[in-house]
Amino acid sequence: MSTADTPVKAGGPQSGAGPDERLVHRSPARRLMSRPELGAVVGAAAVFLFFSFAADTFLRASSLSTVLYASSTIGIMAVPVALLMIGGEFDLSAGVMVVSSALVSSMFSYQMTANVWVGVGVSLLVTLAIGVFNGFLLTRTKLPSFIITLGTFFMLTGLNLGFTKLISGTVSTKSIADMEGFDSARTLFASHLSVGGVDIQVTILWWIGLVALATWILLRTRAGNWIFAVGGGADAARAVGVPVTKTKIGLYMGVALAAWISGQHLLFSYDAIQSGDGVGNEFLYIIAAAVGGCLMTGGYGSAIGAAVGAFIFGMASKGIVYAQWNPDWYKFFLGAMLLLATLLNAWVRKRAEATK
Repeated sequence: MSTADTPVKAGGPQSGAGPDERLVHRSPARRLMSRPELGAVVGAAAVFLFFSFAADTFLRASSLSTVLYASSTIGIMAVPVALLMIGGEFDLSAGVMVVSSALVSSMFSYQMTANVWVGVGVSLLVTLAIGVFNGFLLTRTKLPSFIITLGTFFMLTGLNLGFTKLISGTVSTKSIADMEGFDSARTLFASHLSVGGVDIQVTILWWIGLVALATWILLRTRAGNWIFAVGGGADAARAVGVPVTKTKIGLYMGVALAAWISGQHLLFSYDAIQSGDGVGNEFLYIIAAAVGGCLMTGGYGSAIGAAVGAFIFGMASKGIVYAQWNPDWYKFFLGAMLLLATLLNAWVRKRAEATK
């Protein structure tokens, strides 16, 4: 059997001779130090304690519910973006793709006077097609994902504005709140549950579900091995039988699926969409994943870490408001957290490698 036909074993491709490191006993402390989300968990605890003292209303149940909601709107996208980064790629079109998904649902439903579920279905197909386009173009041209998705970002930004003004005559869509199927779609994508008198948005459940699914894929499936292998080195992964092209296209489709979920939430929360929304949000998703332990170079990270990174930004965005500070400092916090998290993650990884 040739090297190219050798399947990748569970736990990722093995390199070199010697005992399987999975069989080597490691202490709980060493296993903890090797976790990519360790730095994010420490940072989240610090931010939580800080705002607990800085803002009197931060620990109220209603405030924590709002924090979780803000975290979920970032986290739904941060999780698949984290998987994509583990696979060694970026998607700068993720923010505007969310709006594109919502616009397709809204305009198709309104113009075709169809049940809104028809528009939702068409939007799913269109959004997944954008993900396939990004992945296919990346693997075919061998251009950096930064260039490919930056081009998609500008194209989608132009299409969002151009088609909305062409069809609606304005920069926003018409309301679809009175159309058939709207209430049931809102229940799925934008409803809230009352738990102990506190409103819990359904996006929190979507977020938790995606984190669980992504974690299972990464740690318990062959596809997870492929993602880590591709991020560690595409050529080496291809040499041991990893389907690199399918893996990368699948990762971009995962980002597109999350963009569809986020887009439907946006649409059915407000029943109309502004075509210029979403620009810049892609950086929030990338920063959340990076804060959560994903390396910019690929091959390392976790979905749980990305969720913790999103939670940090949810606490920061609302904690600043509860503390009655100037919200203009929020962007400074984002940049500072990115730098500090990157340094902390690098230090943790070096310590983990030194204690193996």
